[in-house]
Amino acid sequence: MQAESAKPKTKICSESGSMSSHQVGDRMGPRPGGSAEGSKEPDNGKDQSRKDPSRKDNLQDPALKAEYEKMESWLDGHPEFTHAYFARKATRSMIDGWYISRAMSQSSNMPIAESPHSPNSSSGSNTPVRKVSASEFEVHGSGGSLGRMVTQTTDGSPSFLNTKQSITNQGRASPTRSRKTITELKQLDDRQILMELVKDINNDLDLNSLCHKILQNVLILTKADRGSLFLIKGKGTSQCCLIAKLFDVTCESKVEETKKEVRISWGKGIVGYVAETGETVNIANAYEDPRFNNEIDMLTGYKTRSMLSMPIKDLGGDVIGVAQVINKIGCKDRYEAFTDSDEKVFCQYLQFCGIGINNAKIYERATLEIRRNQVLLELAKVLFEEQSTLSSIVRRIMELTISLMRCERCSVLVVDEMSKNLFSKVFELAYSDLENKTAHNGNSTGCRFPIHIGITGYVATTGETLNIPDSYKDSRFDPQVDMDTGFHTKQMLCMPIKNGTGDIEGVSLLVNKLDGTPFNKNDEDLFEAFSIFCGMGIHNTQMYEQVCRAVAKQRVALETLSYHATAPQEEAMRLKKLPVPSCAELKLDTFAFSEIGMTEDETLTASLRMFLELDLLNKFRINYENMCRWLLSVRKNYRNVTYHNWRHAFTVTQTMFSMLKTGGLAKKLSDLEVMALMVGSLSHDLDHRGTTNNFQVMTESPLAQLYSTSTMEHHHFDQCIMIINSKGNEIFTNLSPEEYSAIIRFLEHAILATDLAIYFKSRGEFFKLVKEGQKEFKDEDQRDLLRGMMMTACDVSAIAKPWEVQKKVAELVMGEFFEQGDLERQTLNREPEDMMNREKHYLLPKMQVGFTDAICLPVYESLVKTEPKLTPLLGMCRDNREHWQELSVVSLQKHEQEVKEKEKKPNEKDIDETEASTSSRGKP
Repeated sequence: MQAESAKPKTKICSESGSMSSHQVGDRMGPRPGGSAEGSKEPDNGKDQSRKDPSRKDNLQDPALKAEYEKMESWLDGHPEFTHAYFARKATRSMIDGWYISRAMSQSSNMPIAESPHSPNSSSGSNTPVRKVSASEFEVHGSGGSLGRMVTQTTDGSPSFLNTKQSITNQGRASPTRSRKTITELKQLDDRQILMELVKDINNDLDLNSLCHKILQNVLILTKADRGSLFLIKGKGTSQCCLIAKLFDVTCESKVEETKKEVRISWGKGIVGYVAETGETVNIANAYEDPRFNNEIDMLTGYKTRSMLSMPIKDLGGDVIGVAQVINKIGCKDRYEAFTDSDEKVFCQYLQFCGIGINNAKIYERATLEIRRNQVLLELAKVLFEEQSTLSSIVRRIMELTISLMRCERCSVLVVDEMSKNLFSKVFELAYSDLENKTAHNGNSTGCRFPIHIGITGYVATTGETLNIPDSYKDSRFDPQVDMDTGFHTKQMLCMPIKNGTGDIEGVSLLVNKLDGTPFNKNDEDLFEAFSIFCGMGIHNTQMYEQVCRAVAKQRVALETLSYHATAPQEEAMRLKKLPVPSCAELKLDTFAFSEIGMTEDETLTASLRMFLELDLLNKFRINYENMCRWLLSVRKNYRNVTYHNWRHAFTVTQTMFSMLKTGGLAKKLSDLEVMALMVGSLSHDLDHRGTTNNFQVMTESPLAQLYSTSTMEHHHFDQCIMIINSKGNEIFTNLSPEEYSAIIRFLEHAILATDLAIYFKSRGEFFKLVKEGQKEFKDEDQRDLLRGMMMTACDVSAIAKPWEVQKKVAELVMGEFFEQGDLERQTLNREPEDMMNREKHYLLPKMQVGFTDAICLPVYESLVKTEPKLTPLLGMCRDNREHWQELSVVSLQKHEQEVKEKEKKPNEKDIDETEASTSSRGKP
């Protein structure tokens, strides 16, 4: 609607002023939905002549005539408005008048469909969206629909193919009327017979039936004994001839009786002469005319005396056929030519005959196009159902090709995917194989040969279509093939098979039509569209096979990785036997806990203690040995990077444990949520590469291609699920399906929540809840927010540890960041941001202050308002901020001093060099 309202109003200009399109519409009649603005109701017949431009007395008024001419000129320049107005206002009589006067002109303006392989065509993702609306296919007055596109076959399966009978019924202009008998027609005058003919044209779209009625009317008016109608076939080619559409039509004959196969060579006989020259021939004695050919008289036994032959022309004046009437009735023993009046009547009726031929051709083309589209839709449906293997899809393609094109043999040669200069597979199928579907029929021979050899090679290399009417006359054909097989090749149609991007996937070769005729243009056009679907089918099948191979390789790789990624059972048995210290002995429930100084085994036994202390093994019936093996596998899948390693995961998990146990947050959550948070804390950085999400995106790593957002976090979650599902690590094996689904959702949410981008998106809503005094999180969405904030608080918990611990951990974090900065310089050739820049290490304290203010303090302050027992975390966070603030001042001052000293040293060096130079010049 906006696009329409944005269009400027079209105006029609004249010497006296301008008239808007709305005003033109108002002059011609009211718009849909009511009277036009500014118009008046008809005055009950008064002054109605002014509204009828067809009235002669109106046209005698020069001013009114000029106005109509301006209006007509404007309408010619705005066909869309004219069409819309005609569709709204036209009466049946207007349509009949237009039908007679304009029917022939429509065929000359019919658009020609562009070939899919034309230079201007496009495919794939570059194909523009066609501006086609479903409303364009609504049929007014017939329920609004053309009918169902999909029907059911006898076995109940869907099909796009419809019966010709239904197409014919839908295409009829109106129900068939009862026509007057010949006796009744003979009693009518010329005008009445003409009206009968108009009705016939309006009701009959069958070319044979309509032309038969026209000829019978002509026979009555010209008092001729019989007539015939010939149509030109193959005009402009060496096979041009005239074929009798109707032969020996009489007033009493029926259509079926006049359908005889009579073929006349171009230029031969009087009919051929009329077709060639376009002249009318009216002779009283046919046997005295040298152009007359008496062969037909000899065949039929009928003697031709007088003859009137006229050309049937289209709007452009080209001859499309010839009609003739023979022997005036009443002149049995004498020769009498047809009169001028007969010629005039015959000429008038042939115009109607031309209209009928044109309409019938349009209808026939539409019917054939519908049928052809149904065939192609059916083909597409069949092809896209058969995309399991290349052999099956090609076999199906060849079956449909042979059946559709009615040929003896079909071959499909597939271009090698890797080299592109070899045929890697050749499939062949014969017409006889359609009934004899043995296992080997249509299978590939598996031979490999260059694509530049022979006819198929020419098509594969050039992309051109070859239609060869006589194979042995083509130098590219190798007769040795026929000698080896005993098969005689006569005609060939060879066409490239292309995918959606225009690349040649293979070549399809058709050999010998069943009726022995050469492949024609219709075969080429149909097979071209057919080949597009085949190309897409072959390409999609090849892609599917590649995907299947890739999936198989992935499964093998996952099985291998899973075996090597999971801890050996022997290690699990060893850990199982180790004593597990108490929570008090390890001080696991304190916020000031530090893992510095602990051995690997001690971190593992401490992890076991946390799960035991929360009674999670008992609540979820977890096998203790599986728990030990899972912990070992999680540790094994952390890389040996500077900071985001196993010890970081252990520290995060300990903080989560103390928040749940000491901080009292476990009371606000379910057991499933507690379990998910503990597992998520240990797994939240699995297989971390020591680089950020942004680095993965900048380097276009495979992980970035898999996940567009939260790249590393999604990978951590996938690794977590892989370990949990590995044999011997199934800690969730005793959960019900509902519990398993819930804990996996909690687990994914927990790991993804460690992405600070997600933290910034969700913290505003959480802070709002806290500000409103929310402390009991019973709503599911609110609990999601709480768990997300808890994960962030634990992930950055190094800032809430004693100062010595915090300082050491911060140096590890900066060390990992600096390593990424070095990689950015090497791989991306770019200057890293300050946080990653080793040369700006003096900014570490300042950046720590900024990090604390932006991320750490807000989350701890909000959690403390939710649960005051978490106050120690906030206290240590604030203390550490003060330390970093003090170090920031010192670090910046130190850096400034170093910069001044560096600037001073070059000046001192210059002075020393000057003094040395002066001293050397003063020496003898």
